Amino acid sequence: MNAALRAVVRTANYYNIECYGIREGYNGLINDDFLKMGPRSVKNIINQGGTILKSARSQEFRTKEGRQKAYNNCVKHGVDAIVCIGGDGTFTGAKIFNEEFGIRVIGVPGTIDNDIFGTDNTIGYDTALNTAMEAIDKIRDTATSHNRVFFVEVMGRDAGFIALNSGLATGALDILIPEKKDSVDELFATFRNAEKTGKASSIVVVAEGEKLANIYELAEQTKQEFPDYDIRVAILGHIQRGGSPSCADRVLASRLGYGAVVGLMEGKTNVMAGMRSNDMVYTPIEEAIKKHNEINKDLLLISEILAI
Repeated sequence: MNAALRAVVRTANYYNIECYGIREGYNGLINDDFLKMGPRSVKNIINQGGTILKSARSQEFRTKEGRQKAYNNCVKHGVDAIVCIGGDGTFTGAKIFNEEFGIRVIGVPGTIDNDIFGTDNTIGYDTALNTAMEAIDKIRDTATSHNRVFFVEVMGRDAGFIALNSGLATGALDILIPEKKDSVDELFATFRNAEKTGKASSIVVVAEGEKLANIYELAEQTKQEFPDYDIRVAILGHIQRGGSPSCADRVLASRLGYGAVVGLMEGKTNVMAGMRSNDMVYTPIEEAIKKHNEINKDLLLISEILAI
């Protein structure tokens, strides 16, 4: 998000547009926490994870009274357009704010889940994916050395993009994601097939939103079916949400931040800036909220074939 923020501020400066940063998102709009920003305000942040402006959920912004306070502060500072970096919740708030008060808004997709419609990738996804891959690679060293079976949980409450791609990239035996109807019997069959081919260690990557069962239950059921297995569980957790952003994320965020400002200059509003087939596109926020990126089914088949 810092790379996107940097791009917004410096693009605005380039086109002689006055720019403010708003601390803690919609809370800052309501609490008048505006910060005048220029090119030097965003120096040395492109390599930092997170956001220097901080982020917060705002219950008050869900109310008409809260949004009225936010609008009054926008008028006070002469703000007539807002770039909102985030996901469904952020975009929903922006859409309502625009419809009620006419403040123009453009969304920039920032979520590690990569499930927002209208862009091939979201800011943070590539970094989180590489973090997960590196962690699973390290876990594989232990699994191989000690002939263990590891169930590794990665983030993805409603989407399996991180699980599918990190699992494919690390040679996981099986990948369990919420978009696919999994069964314990199929999981067990996969383990039996692995035994036949001589596999002595295995990794199963599980998205946190997997509907079949939670990771501990899956490990326990597997232990009951295969009592000789030395089974371990690893939950990667919030390590995937931090760290220095990857090159791909820095470039993506820079292009989207620039695209958001240019879109506003062209009169666009209530849209999200995104990248599709390496081109800048603008998707209506309502469409970005209602639809979701779909898992590539070819990757599911490839992961099964290559796990033999």
